[in-house]
Parts: sequence; C-alpha cells; structure tokens
Amino acid sequence: MFFERVLIYNECNKFKQGGHQTKMTLGEKIKKARIEAGLSQEQLSEKLGVSRSAVAKWESGKGLPDIDNLKNLSKLLNASIDYLLDDGETLDEMVMREPYNLSEYGKGLKSSKKNRVIRDKFPNAEIYSLLAYQKLTKGEKIVDNALGFFTDAPFGIPEFLNYLKNNDKRFYLVEKDGKQFFVTVTDEFIETRQLANRIDSKKFEIGNWKFKKTGKI
Repeated sequence: MFFERVLIYNECNKFKQGGHQTKMTLGEKIKKARIEAGLSQEQLSEKLGVSRSAVAKWESGKGLPDIDNLKNLSKLLNASIDYLLDDGETLDEMVMREPYNLSEYGKGLKSSKKNRVIRDKFPNAEIYSLLAYQKLTKGEKIVDNALGFFTDAPFGIPEFLNYLKNNDKRFYLVEKDGKQFFVTVTDEFIETRQLANRIDSKKFEIGNWKFKKTGKI
C-alpha cells in the first residue's frame, strides 16, 4: 500500500493585532487581500473566470477555491500562497490516496460496498454520505437550460453526462476524534483529506464541486 500525499489547504493563519494573536480564515484573507488590491468581488471574479457568487462563498467560508484558483488568487492579489495557507507552524492537512480491492467487500451494489469500505476505514466515526455534482460550465448551462425548456426532462444532457462521468465516485464527510475528513471512494482507491476548516452546513462547495449531506450511514 502506498500513500500519495498532496499538500492542501490549511486555512488558519495567525497574525498579530494589538499584541494578540488572532486566527484568520482563508476566506478572510482573500477578502482582505482583494480589498487591499482595490478590487470588487465582481472584478475579481471576472479576472479569475468564475462567478461572483463563487468569490462570495470563498470569502464567507461556504466554499473553497481549488488549487488552480488559489494560484491565480495569489498572483492577482499579490499574496503569497504561504500567507494564504500557512499557519506558521505546520502544514499537516494532507490528501492521502490508498488503493484497495473493492471485490473484497462482499456482494451487492457498488454504492453499498463503498459504504462498507468507509465504515471499515473509519470505525466508530460519524459518517455522512454526500450528494455531489460538478458545476457546469457557462456553455453547458445554456445547453442544459435549453434542453430543460424544450423537453419535460428534469435535467439536460450535459448534466446527465456529468453524472455518468463521475458515477464511480462516492463522497463522505467523516467526523472522528474532533477532526473532519472529506473522503472520496472510487472503484480503485480511497482518497482522504483532513479539513483545516470545519464544515457544519448541510450544503457546501469545494472547487468546482457542490455537495449536500444526505444522512448518516
């Protein structure tokens, strides 16, 4: 077994204010840097090629920029990635990817077997199953809305193809020992991300993905 360790977001940074150390979230630092750069949310979103609501969600802590947007934010706002992510102590939030054999988890639907996988990896943890979908591009949204208008289908072809493309993935939010983990289980591997910032809302976004808690397993 191997671990593919990838640096991800550490969203708390300490800064001195009046002789005291206060924690700033990633969203607060993005907002501060944006204002110092003299940009509105709308202007920053146009430069990044994302929606204004995406920037608003990052700043409010309801969403997270993916690594590409984070790099672009660093350049546009003249704020180093170290400043945005580093807490000055340790970058211990990692993504760990572990291969596994799905056939070892009994018979039945793949979704049921993946639920057994996540329970096996996190015994005695609180595990939430997540409904997930990737946000459509502007072009896909136009086509999707048009198809929905001209047909009785609840969704259009782009959204359906998006679902098929990502149908092998199952997503979970895990709480264990006071920590939260975002876990993706595919047919071939388990990817575990320890979150630096708690997610307490029922709906949230990470990068180009939207998630909704559907219940405990």
